[in-house]
Amino acid sequence: MVRLGGEGPSNNFEDRTGQSGGFGFGGGGGGNMLGCLLPMVMSRFGIVGVLILLLGYCALTQLTGGGGGGILPTGPSTTGAPSSGQSRLDPNMRDFLTRGLGSTEETWTEIFAKSNARYQPPKMVAYTGGTQTACGMGQAAMGPFYCPNDTTIYIDPEFFNELSRKFQAPGDFAALYVIAHEVGHHVQNLEGTLDEAQRAQQSLGKAEGNRVQVGVELQADCYAGVWAANARDAQGNILEAGDVEEGMRAAEAIGDDMLQRQSQGVVVPESFTHGSSAQRMQALQTGLKTGDPAQCRFNR
Repeated sequence: MVRLGGEGPSNNFEDRTGQSGGFGFGGGGGGNMLGCLLPMVMSRFGIVGVLILLLGYCALTQLTGGGGGGILPTGPSTTGAPSSGQSRLDPNMRDFLTRGLGSTEETWTEIFAKSNARYQPPKMVAYTGGTQTACGMGQAAMGPFYCPNDTTIYIDPEFFNELSRKFQAPGDFAALYVIAHEVGHHVQNLEGTLDEAQRAQQSLGKAEGNRVQVGVELQADCYAGVWAANARDAQGNILEAGDVEEGMRAAEAIGDDMLQRQSQGVVVPESFTHGSSAQRMQALQTGLKTGDPAQCRFNR
């Protein structure tokens, strides 16, 4: 079990689990409408929906553009404020999310400081079902995602139960890998990688654009490993026996080949948007072994 508790809980957290986000879209934008809603299935986190945007970020490409894959683009934000309501967030889950985010803040602040840079942490929003974002309407069927327009990570906490039950990837480090991957996208945003990838995709076809997106996702996996390798408390590294294995099981379970084989019985490599199980495991392992973000190269 990962030792969380030495770090303070993050203050960059918002609980929207008791709010109703609605399902409207802002006007305009053309191809900037949310494509991730199209493949939703019976389960709120149905495997097809998770395949489309599992551990993703909603900026890389337009649905009508090169990359495909149902990514929520940086279109106009939705209109109307969410209605208020009583929180549905379990106190233990809140503590887990805020302390996990707090650990990434401490670790990346130290990493950035080594290069005389200042780390600006993201915000995290916990929600239920759907919520409005600066990138458009977000829904739980998309899985956790990062919106660069408001530098915010969006998570429906029920996803972690789905990760454990449906994908057979239980454990606190498996869940923290999800959080750290999204924080990895925020690091990419600070570094300019997301803008670079989006520019590259504009001149590419779908298959080539998908390869760019895979490069982005694998780097975020590697950054998740970098966080885990560097996260410390008074006793040393916060990882304990079995934690790395939990992370590897999660990375394997959410590889594009694994998900495609389960959902459609056939693997189509040119449609990969996040990388194969082997690629995701290797990327996470690189970060864990080296602890060096410079080893997490963005290959496009």
